Amino acid sequence: MQTLLRPFLDRWRFVALLASAAMLAIAHAFQTFGGLAPCELCLKQRTVYWVAAAFAAVAMVVVRLPGGPRWREASCWVLALVFLAGAGIAGYHAGVEWKFWPGPQSCSGSGGVTAAALKDLLNGGGVRMPACDQPAWKFAGLSMAGWNTLASLILAALSVAAAIRERRKA
Repeated sequence: MQTLLRPFLDRWRFVALLASAAMLAIAHAFQTFGGLAPCELCLKQRTVYWVAAAFAAVAMVVVRLPGGPRWREASCWVLALVFLAGAGIAGYHAGVEWKFWPGPQSCSGSGGVTAAALKDLLNGGGVRMPACDQPAWKFAGLSMAGWNTLASLILAALSVAAAIRERRKA
């Protein structure tokens, strides 16, 4: 297994950038082609991937500058923390969907579109985000937030493995 992961761990900043871009593309595809509008917590989960992608891109440059190799291990640890934060946000969202705890008041409750809501929008009112406590999609018993929790945990674990590998190579 370690031999299989070695090429990915050796280029972890690039892989993290690609993984983050893929997660953002998947979320955008669900929104654009699936018609699943994101709730407030969904958007917070996407923010984590934007941060991870930006950090990974900058780290790819930094580690190639003079004196940059000393940042190889640290960049992997930072990516682990970013992905772990993403797992926390996604796990919180999944818990809100399962009604383990209340979600933010700004996005919990009914998320259905009503004639009254459309009339308010036409009269200059605001747009109500979809409800955070109602999963828009499920596969194998998990919502998108649940799957995102698993993906973020895997990315965090791989970031830790890459950091340990960088330490051993140094």
